[in-house]
Amino acid sequence: MDDTIAAISTAQGVGAISIIRVSGNDSINIVNKIFKGKDLSKVDTHTIHYGYIINNEEIIDEVLVSVMKSPKTFTREDIVEINSHGGIAPTNKILELLLLNGARLAEPGEFTKRAFLNGRIDLIEADGIMNIISSKSDKARKLSINQISGKVSNLIKDLRKDIVEIISNIEVNIDYPEYDDIEIVTNEKLLPKLLNIKEKINKTIKKSEDSKVIKEGLKVGIIGRPNVGKSSLLNNLLEEEKAIVTDIEGTTRDIVEGTINLNGILLNITDTAGIRETTNIVEKLGVEKSKEIINTSDLIIMILNNNEELTKEDKELINIIKEKKHIIISNKIDLDNKLDYSKLPKDIIKISIVNNKGIDELKERIIKLFNLGELQTEDLTYLSDARSISLLKKSLFKIEESINSINNNEPIDIVELNIKNAWELLGEIIGETYTDELLDDLFSRFCLGK
Repeated sequence: MDDTIAAISTAQGVGAISIIRVSGNDSINIVNKIFKGKDLSKVDTHTIHYGYIINNEEIIDEVLVSVMKSPKTFTREDIVEINSHGGIAPTNKILELLLLNGARLAEPGEFTKRAFLNGRIDLIEADGIMNIISSKSDKARKLSINQISGKVSNLIKDLRKDIVEIISNIEVNIDYPEYDDIEIVTNEKLLPKLLNIKEKINKTIKKSEDSKVIKEGLKVGIIGRPNVGKSSLLNNLLEEEKAIVTDIEGTTRDIVEGTINLNGILLNITDTAGIRETTNIVEKLGVEKSKEIINTSDLIIMILNNNEELTKEDKELINIIKEKKHIIISNKIDLDNKLDYSKLPKDIIKISIVNNKGIDELKERIIKLFNLGELQTEDLTYLSDARSISLLKKSLFKIEESINSINNNEPIDIVELNIKNAWELLGEIIGETYTDELLDDLFSRFCLGK
């Protein structure tokens, strides 16, 4: 944290401008060494200056330099941003000169990491920055803005405040039992407060899981025996010929993926190899991958053939997916019916992909199954990453343990232990406590220069 870092903050390639960012105690001095224009050490903070980047007497590029002095900067360190002409050669040359004059190449996400370590942002806000960069839908963008603005962080801080008030009252009672003017905390008085906190956390978890869907979308796996229309369905949903379609069984031997936007939510759809017994080594590997997709998908769409009788493989697949969210569809209703629907769920969707029949019904079923029509972003001040949601669920478990302890008439100091654990877990969400390994993992996902 004592050194000065530099990196290119814009995408590499030809463009109108490139931005090279420098942050650290020596950033102004380092840039000053290669800048021909005003003396940057004497300019006011948050000002922009015209000049040239030079190497000895050679002009490298015509630039605008922004000078921002600590503490009112993103990293709370001195920051200088060099706006040069876009292009690989001038941008890399400017970065090279900065490194030769005392700066160090920044690690991925190191600017944001410094912003966190210097107290400028918390972990939720840092995650929001990454999310807005990678957002692929307008709803995801709005969700990210809520994180960056601090609204989501305040939600967790309010929960921690409610819990710490309970902890404080308990500890006053334990440490100063002789005082007559303090409220005596009993299990009976604690219970309604803990139930209220439990309700708040439960609501936050539910909304956070909705937020995760908005941020990441849904993983949808299309499965079935060979030649039932899996690839045709993928192509229809994507409105492009993504997967090869033939009448030959086993054409799809590898995973084919595509993404559509349904009600503002991304569906990450995977077309799998037909699942059947096979001696072909390549096809067998495809079948194994298909079975893995079943385990990792949020939704399974299983396709049956309307013009074929139910097979042993069909029955096995229906049994495999019964514990997961799934939709069963019968394709090729334009052909003669040989499928016994009395042996199948009543909510099966009948479609004809070649005639584009039933596709809208399939989309409506997905919307209903995941409440996509109800997901809004105006009030989604909730968590959206797996780590934070997991910590929230652990804190809920600790509150529930406290409630159970009260119901079992356990001593109040035993009740307090789980309440403290819940408070600490909520602190991990916003980064009140953390490990170096956690920070390295989180910020390594950022791009260079951010």
